[in-house]
Amino acid sequence: MIGTTIRNRELEINVFRGRALFAGFAILIAFSVVAARLVYLQVIKRDHYYTLAEANRISLLPVVPNRGLIWDRNNEVLAANYSAYTLEVTPSRVKNLDAVLEELNTIVEIQPRDKRRFKRLMEESKNFESLPIRNRLTEEEVARFAVNRYRFPGFDIRPRLFRNYPQGDVASHAIGYIGRINDADLKRIDDADLTSNYRGTDHIGKLGIEGGYENELHGSTGSEQVEIDAGGRAMRSLATTAPVAGNNLTLTLDIKLQKIAEQVFGEGRGSLVAIEPATGEILALVSKPGFDPNLFVDGIDPQNWDLLNTSVDKPLLNRALRGAYPPGSTIKPFLALGALESGKRTPQQTISDPGVFRLAGVAHYWNDDKAGGHGLVDMRKSIVVSCDTYYYQLASETDIDETSKFLRSLGFGTKTGIDIDGELEGTLPSRQWKSNRLAKGTPEARKWYVGDSISAGIGQGYNSFTPMQLAHATATIANDGVAMRPRLVRHITDVATGTIKSTADLDINKPTRLALKPENIAFIKAAMAAVPIEGTSARIFANSGYVSAGKTGTAQVYGVKRGEKYVAGRVAERLRDHAWYIAYAPADKPTIALAVMVENGGKGAVAAAPIARAVMDYYLLGKKPDIAKLKTPDNEPQSDD
Repeated sequence: MIGTTIRNRELEINVFRGRALFAGFAILIAFSVVAARLVYLQVIKRDHYYTLAEANRISLLPVVPNRGLIWDRNNEVLAANYSAYTLEVTPSRVKNLDAVLEELNTIVEIQPRDKRRFKRLMEESKNFESLPIRNRLTEEEVARFAVNRYRFPGFDIRPRLFRNYPQGDVASHAIGYIGRINDADLKRIDDADLTSNYRGTDHIGKLGIEGGYENELHGSTGSEQVEIDAGGRAMRSLATTAPVAGNNLTLTLDIKLQKIAEQVFGEGRGSLVAIEPATGEILALVSKPGFDPNLFVDGIDPQNWDLLNTSVDKPLLNRALRGAYPPGSTIKPFLALGALESGKRTPQQTISDPGVFRLAGVAHYWNDDKAGGHGLVDMRKSIVVSCDTYYYQLASETDIDETSKFLRSLGFGTKTGIDIDGELEGTLPSRQWKSNRLAKGTPEARKWYVGDSISAGIGQGYNSFTPMQLAHATATIANDGVAMRPRLVRHITDVATGTIKSTADLDINKPTRLALKPENIAFIKAAMAAVPIEGTSARIFANSGYVSAGKTGTAQVYGVKRGEKYVAGRVAERLRDHAWYIAYAPADKPTIALAVMVENGGKGAVAAAPIARAVMDYYLLGKKPDIAKLKTPDNEPQSDD
């Protein structure tokens, strides 16, 4: 008998119902979780995710401000901006950068120097930053890249502002330059809490006016809200906060005078600083050799950097502010003024100059600048003929600390306060200075000796001053003892409001009257006025057409042995004497005061005075002199100065 299975339909229905209920419950729970999650995301966290979504859709880009312009006092452009297209890449978005660059080179030429500069920028920057690979693209190159853009993700064409220095290397140390922002710059920006204002900015002012007035020139960075697609490309602009351009600067420099001054230097090394005595405005600031600041705009290439950085002529050294040299006989008018103020000498007091100076009980002796001496010498004659013996004796009778204190009041051994960075203090010796300098030496070595004072008395020994200090002190004498802080910026123009702010109104630029007797200043000025007429620079200033005042100086670099005579032709060029000349004109109402220093130039009357004559001829008379015709032949020296 075949068995049969009796199906329990009721049971099966109950099982099915149970399973359906369980599945329905599970689905309900799943949908509840999804619904809860949707509520959480779309209601509770709506603002958060809306912000993220907008951030993905909208990019906030910095808008770099136009950098302020720089003009000279006659509105000649010294630093300007121009716009050009740059090919840029964000390295983090490119997998095989070298291979892509090779492919890109078939469309836009990328030279080896471009790659070297880009590699250096990569080392200095973060890999997610957009870096320039080629600057100043032509319209044809822009068009070629545009049609092939899809092949190069991470690359883009962007308009950029570039700095331009139309005067080239003229006044380069005064103007300075802009360069890529480095780690030291970033730290200064961060310390000053200016990071947000430098977003999108690649360059910053370096040296000179560009560096010293960075806060004025940079401006305020703006922003632009841009809608982007999935590929990160800009689709449309949504909103813009306009940047504020940097302020424009008008300098005190007369660029035409600056060019004349640099031309008459020729290939020589040295410095010239010309100042308007009544205001402190710097008319010319020369440091030769100079450099072309345009080399730094794109990032200087290694070859040019090596040429500038390793050259024995040191073209990057601002000799006007950072070149410290013994002043030679240019110090004599200031020492004579100090002697009058202290009562150590009177104008009528004389000494007998036999051509040599000796101290009682001392075997060492000091030769005068003229063999056989100058005979009977009073203070006026000591300046006019530059008598060394007069100042040997004066120095031997004057306490060095007293001399140091007086010279410091005239600005020696201290910064003049010029409105750009980098100025040196120079060296103004005193007992304490020598003791500190030779702190590790013996007590005898640290002691100040009369011989030290005698050397300092003719601007040698430990003395070391900058051309800026000599020019500033000369301008103070020319201005009857009223010292004006030297400055390169005449006024600042606020581009946003059009307001012009004169730097003369700043408290820091107010005049300082020194405690000097008018009759003493008048005497020194009269003696200096006799130098170009009957003294050491008379031949150079013959028939000048104006009356000037001056003083020659020759500073020893190489010391000859006792008994030997210094002959420039027998000494290596870089061991020859430095040539100095300080002057102001017109003598009765000075409008220009200057200091000229020619490195290893020899006699001040031969090498430095002709440069001063050429500069003053142009400034006062508008003449462009032939400097070669003004030089006194080397075989006809007027004096050792």
